[in-house]
Amino acid sequence: MATTRRKFILGTLGVTGALVIGWSLMPPRQRLTTSRPLPTSEGEVAFNGWVRIARDGTVTVTLAKSEMGQGVVTSLCMLLAEELDADWSRVRWQQSPIDRIYNNIASVVDGLPVHPDTDHPGIDTLKWLTAKAMREIGVMMTGGSSSVKDLWMPMRQAGASAREMLVAAAAAQWGLAPADCQTENGEVIAPDGRRLGYGALAAAAAQQPLPRDPALKEPGRFKRIGQPTRRLDTPGKIDGSARFGVDALPQGLLYASVRLCPTLGGRAQRHDDAPARALRGVKAVTAVEPLRGGTGGVAVIADHPWRARQAADRLDVTWDHGALAEFSSAAAMQRLADAARSERGYAFYETGEVDAALAGAAKRIDAEYRAPWLAHAAMEPINCTVLFEGNKATVWASTQVPGLARAAAAEALGLPDEAVTVHVLMLGGGFGRRLETDFIAQAAAIAKAVPGQAVQTMWSREQDTRHDLYRPACVARFEAGFDADQRLVAWKNTSAGQAIVPQVLKRAFGLPGGGPDKTTSEGAFDQAYEWPAARIAHAAVELPLQVGFWRSVGHSHQAFFKEGFVDECAHAAGVDPLAFRESLLRQHPKQLAVLQAAAKAANWGTPSPPAPDGARTARGIALHDSFGSSVAQVAEVSLGPDKAIRVHRVWCAIDCGFAVNPAGIRQQLEGGVVFGLSSALHGGVDIVDGQVQQSNFHDQPILRLNESPRVECVILPGNGHPEGVGEPGVPPIAPAVANALFALTGQRLRSLPLKLA
Repeated sequence: MATTRRKFILGTLGVTGALVIGWSLMPPRQRLTTSRPLPTSEGEVAFNGWVRIARDGTVTVTLAKSEMGQGVVTSLCMLLAEELDADWSRVRWQQSPIDRIYNNIASVVDGLPVHPDTDHPGIDTLKWLTAKAMREIGVMMTGGSSSVKDLWMPMRQAGASAREMLVAAAAAQWGLAPADCQTENGEVIAPDGRRLGYGALAAAAAQQPLPRDPALKEPGRFKRIGQPTRRLDTPGKIDGSARFGVDALPQGLLYASVRLCPTLGGRAQRHDDAPARALRGVKAVTAVEPLRGGTGGVAVIADHPWRARQAADRLDVTWDHGALAEFSSAAAMQRLADAARSERGYAFYETGEVDAALAGAAKRIDAEYRAPWLAHAAMEPINCTVLFEGNKATVWASTQVPGLARAAAAEALGLPDEAVTVHVLMLGGGFGRRLETDFIAQAAAIAKAVPGQAVQTMWSREQDTRHDLYRPACVARFEAGFDADQRLVAWKNTSAGQAIVPQVLKRAFGLPGGGPDKTTSEGAFDQAYEWPAARIAHAAVELPLQVGFWRSVGHSHQAFFKEGFVDECAHAAGVDPLAFRESLLRQHPKQLAVLQAAAKAANWGTPSPPAPDGARTARGIALHDSFGSSVAQVAEVSLGPDKAIRVHRVWCAIDCGFAVNPAGIRQQLEGGVVFGLSSALHGGVDIVDGQVQQSNFHDQPILRLNESPRVECVILPGNGHPEGVGEPGVPPIAPAVANALFALTGQRLRSLPLKLA
């Protein structure tokens, strides 16, 4: 471990030394009961903060995570229903209120800048302290592929707790000991075969004391967890009953269209609203300041969305283009490249004497890799509905952060947080964009112009593309050394780019960012490869452009850099890319098994068959760890007319710990491949004078059906705690395709999006 790493970790522990002695030794606060009782319908009782049961036996699971296509509704309901022994046909779900027990703990603990192989007694203490702190002062959040991991125990404990209360109620009614009763499919069963349904027992059971430590099932007794299960949210999407943000339709709804400053972060200096007010249906025109990292503009509120948009187009606005008026992505990219070459950066990982190893190497290679800024491009455009009633407000939003959304709306309206009610609706894609609250604050500020009437603010697709909080661009420099026998002896990597976390802390909490931001180097320093000597560092470069989390965050580009250069090392050593990786994983059986499973599925080492049109194909391989999971992918590619890159098949192997819903895992891996290919082949944002040049799917395309490959998934039987699934399928696909293209053409592509010369 690097000296700087030790100083950071031990320094953190030293600052919190008093807590280690006192507060940290206390048991963690429970995650079963909310600070206020859950609201219930007639004939329904709440057993804890996660489950309610009605007289008819319907089980309603409280969901503290946002459903944005990742299938979290189904997986989390499976966890609770398993321990409850519920009748799956009677399981329903409802979004949770805002409460501390719903704070996301796992994602913050995973965000500590610690290498997975680090063996230090202080690390466990640091993680313990972090988990306890996040229970008290953290945020409700869906992200970081953490939903199932975060709630693996709370959801199961909630189900088991309710089950024990139901059994106790039935046993009391029958005059039996609880241990003599069993549960199955929503019923308590006596030794003589008598049965009582959960609905009939619910009222009495809710009066039982809450079990302190309910017994959980051993995995061998699972009946639903681990079984491929159809998603609970699918029927509503088919019949139209599913409610997304754009489906919020409170009575008397008005609509707002915003004319945003074309320059990121800019604002309206003055505006003439007379042309807009002259149109039928216009109710109000109001200027909106840049809020929470967003861009300012002028909003028109009307009785119909099209009228609002037409009126907004008629506004005569003079813009204050602000600090980004001269910002150029090309110049900024060059600045990142200069930093990657000249700065040492913060070393997230060091082992051995890498400079000495490089100096003594018989052979050396080096390379530079680049990745651009990226928009999120979710299908559901940015929107939020707000009803401001003077001393209180209601917000309907597709958000990944309900508590932060409430705080943003409250601040914009001048209200205390408790005066704002947030209804979280389903998300038509999130990918990190809806971790931000700029659009929530903006919608609240707009609604303030018409108190007593709900206003739905919706951006156009062009505004969504041009006013995003983009994934940071990054540049990485690599050097590798080999001995006379072509064995790798040194690996040196310095990347440069913006840091997300300090910006997020400032715009969400008004706090300065401190310490290293793991997201800048994740995917580079925290991998399983056993480097003989290495230094992996990142130089954080400050730029005025606001950036945000994007699906798989730093892994999304660091995997491309790292796996591309690993392939270059294999080529320089004259070793098969699979065999070269295997040689670096001798002490990591999990990653080795994943790598070999993908290679076996793809028949690695055998000739690649021709494409359907007869074109020659080639395969490339990549391995990457992210969010606790290991994923290996093999991509089979060919070239079409005008050197168009075509990806025909992708073999994907994953070890994600215990596989809760294998069907959902396969869906997420398939979606991750398509999402990752969209950016690998088409993604990129160009900024000139602070203005984004791309506007819609014609110049910022996503993968179309005719471009999508066949994806074959292998889920390895992982052990223990479930790990992330929603994002780990994204990082390996770009390098797998790039490595296949090298095998096919001899061209080494080191920049995204992938373009052949």
